[in-house]
Amino acid sequence: MACCEFPAVVPGCDSAFTVDSSRITFGRGCLAELGDRAGALGLRRVALFSDARVAGLPIFATARESLVAAGVDVVTYTDVHVEPTDASFAEATRFAREVQPDGYVSLGGGSVIDTCKAANLYATHPADFLTYVNAPIGEGNPVPGPLKPHIACPTTAGTGSEVTGIAIFDLLSLTVKTGIASPALRPTEALVDPDCTASLPAGVVAAAGLDVLSHALESYTARPYVHRPTPPRPSLRPMSQGANPWSDLGCSEALRVLGRNLEPAVHDASDSDAREQMMWAATLAGIAFGNAGVHAPHGMAYAVAGLVRDFHPSGYPPDEPLVPHGMSVIVNAPAVFRFTAQASPPRHTEAARLLGADTRDAGPDDAGEVLATELIRIMRAVGMPNGLGGVGYTDADIGALTEGAFPQQRLLQNAPREMSKPVLADLFGAAMRYW
Repeated sequence: MACCEFPAVVPGCDSAFTVDSSRITFGRGCLAELGDRAGALGLRRVALFSDARVAGLPIFATARESLVAAGVDVVTYTDVHVEPTDASFAEATRFAREVQPDGYVSLGGGSVIDTCKAANLYATHPADFLTYVNAPIGEGNPVPGPLKPHIACPTTAGTGSEVTGIAIFDLLSLTVKTGIASPALRPTEALVDPDCTASLPAGVVAAAGLDVLSHALESYTARPYVHRPTPPRPSLRPMSQGANPWSDLGCSEALRVLGRNLEPAVHDASDSDAREQMMWAATLAGIAFGNAGVHAPHGMAYAVAGLVRDFHPSGYPPDEPLVPHGMSVIVNAPAVFRFTAQASPPRHTEAARLLGADTRDAGPDDAGEVLATELIRIMRAVGMPNGLGGVGYTDADIGALTEGAFPQQRLLQNAPREMSKPVLADLFGAAMRYW
């Protein structure tokens, strides 16, 4: 705990934190438990959300057959968009309203799970689309009540969506990525089966794994919970509370596990142990950031992904340009952590050590560079692009990227240093190229 002490409570700020999480079942083969889990929740008719790729895999049949064997009626939805949009959320909601399930199952990556969350939300509590969308882009109104049960079954080791109350999408009218955040969106249960990642291509494993890294690293270095203003009522304490002793446990272990297993998981699809460990790291980091929150790299990533022009990554559908979520985050990370290290040098140095860097001679002034250097090494080792320039951006785009990122105040305010527009512009400039 040497680097994990928290500063004294600032007057007017919170002195407590809340721990929330889905019920989690973890282990190889646990997807076969789905029918029993659904039955235990009293479900008799479920909407099974997935995507076209997963629907063609044996794991889809495993999930469906488990539900049917338990006497559950199953209706399927597989038209999930690779990067969800407000339009694709609306289509999924129309489906949910038509079939009227008494519960939901999602089998897929973050896009599938987030789409299922949104369909559950808007079918259960109908409202104009922007009603629940995070302010200032949306109205940010609270969800008025519980949703129907949702069992999330992730097929990537990355997003952590199976244990968080967040759904991310592209708002097409503004060409910006944003989200909906509410404890009500958190899935009721998560079945985390590492066997579900066996067929993933290397590029997807790498991008998803770097999302895990970012979740853990951003939560570990977030503004401490004792620096967040006391909420008007305890029930209004936000999910993104800032770094806290609970989130530190998951973050530090996720970084340690990832540092040992990301590269073999990417480069050797037959290394089932490495992929299982990455799934465990993703679960730990998801629980952690679901309570602490992420900050600037994710806030900047929404602009990076939303303004993409002509980048087509390996391992993803080639029909439209795309910067995968984990990639859109990690291209910002070295620049951001060079900047934020001043706020908490011991945490930045410890994070680098957990990832595998030699930090024995690193002093407080070295923290940002040591961590950034380790991140760049990992990026190169798993085939990530060389910064923003590697996904098609130039210095001429800095203004648009800054304007796209600045509205993400829910995330930016969780950073340990102020993220003004000039700071964001400098960070985007520093993230253009690393080697």
